[in-house]
This record gives sequence, structure tokens and C-alpha cells, in this order.
Amino acid sequence: MDFLATPPAGLAGLFLSSFLAATLLPGGSEIALFALLKLHPDLTTPALALATIGNTLGGMTTYAMARLLPQATLPGKSALVTRHGAPILVLAWAPIIGDALCAAAGWLRLPWWPCMLWMALGKGLRYIMVALGAGVA
Repeated sequence: MDFLATPPAGLAGLFLSSFLAATLLPGGSEIALFALLKLHPDLTTPALALATIGNTLGGMTTYAMARLLPQATLPGKSALVTRHGAPILVLAWAPIIGDALCAAAGWLRLPWWPCMLWMALGKGLRYIMVALGAGVA
């Protein structure tokens, strides 16, 4: 069980938790990041990077799956995404609406590159706040 507290296992678990939390599966990557930073404050930079990358890839997975859907029905959050474009994805970290925003962006076929950048910005800022709360950033 001590293996799970080692830096490599902790970082791998954080990446997986961050990825899954950004899909439609429930999860709390903030708790995983907070715990890892409390155990290994020296891993702040790689932990923030891996959490942000994993969570962004999870959001982009939702984006990609929605992009494959036919445009016959209008998803609920599409009006918000249509009005604000890719920058609205800075809120992709938010509970409840985040997944819907990612899906709406994919369904509307917004360009993937700006969507990914805005998503990463919002998710990264959220993880920096978690690190500040853990007292390490």
C-alpha cells in the first residue's frame, strides 16, 4: 500500500483522476491533487501540469464525442456556447455546466485548438487555486 504514496504512483493516479473527472464520469480530481500536494509539496509543478493536461484531455474527449453526434437536436448549453464561442470554455472546470459546455462546443464544431486552449486555461487556474489551498503554490 505504501507504493500508492510514492511520487510516480501519485502522479499517475492524479493524471487518471483528472482525466476521468473531466468526462461524464463522476470524480474529484481536486481532492487527489490536494492530497498529493500535502504528501509531496515538492511535486507542485509536475502535479499541476499533469492535472491540467489530464483534465483538459478529458474535456476534449467529451468535445470529440459530441462532435461525432448528428446536429439534429439542440443541446441545452449550445446557445451559451454559440453566443460566446470558445472563450466560454474557460468555465469547463465548473461543476454541472462544464461537461455540457465541452459537449456543446464539440457538437457546434467549434475549432478544436482555441477550445483546448480556453479549456486548459480555466482548468489550470482552478488547480492553482487548489494548490494555494494546500499551501504549496
